[in-house]
Amino acid sequence: MTTITEATIEADPKLPIIRITRDFAATPAQLMRAHTDPEIFALWCGPDSLTNRIDYWDARTGGSWRYVASRDDEEFGFHGSFHHVGPDRIVQTFTWEGQPDGVSLQTLWFEDLGDGRTRLHAQSLVDSFEGRDAWLRSGMEVGVDEGYAKLERLAAEGRV
Repeated sequence: MTTITEATIEADPKLPIIRITRDFAATPAQLMRAHTDPEIFALWCGPDSLTNRIDYWDARTGGSWRYVASRDDEEFGFHGSFHHVGPDRIVQTFTWEGQPDGVSLQTLWFEDLGDGRTRLHAQSLVDSFEGRDAWLRSGMEVGVDEGYAKLERLAAEGRV
């Protein structure tokens, strides 16, 4: 099996879906915790140039969340609802408040590769191909790559 050390970001040709895949030297339980514990999430999510502040975070089926990423005098708000939180799967909505009509439905699941390694799969369904392509043009890969690199370091340091 090939190890994916950098995130692959792919657009589905038939549906307005973005798929992200990346391997981590971490267990599925560690990755689940990194996505559901607000203090840990704030440490790794997004580009290095941003700092995250969690406004509220209720990581359970039926819960909701909101965080603000900031840089200098800029702030970017994000919010959503947890539709399902299970042992190796999260289904949630995700909205960037700068584009409030652009809600995506995200599904994340964690594939145990053995030997303390896990493949993260993330799928985001948006309402149109135009919306999907705007996300892809937004520079999202910087936030994905830098954020997941931070998560990898946190796992290596035993902080997750």
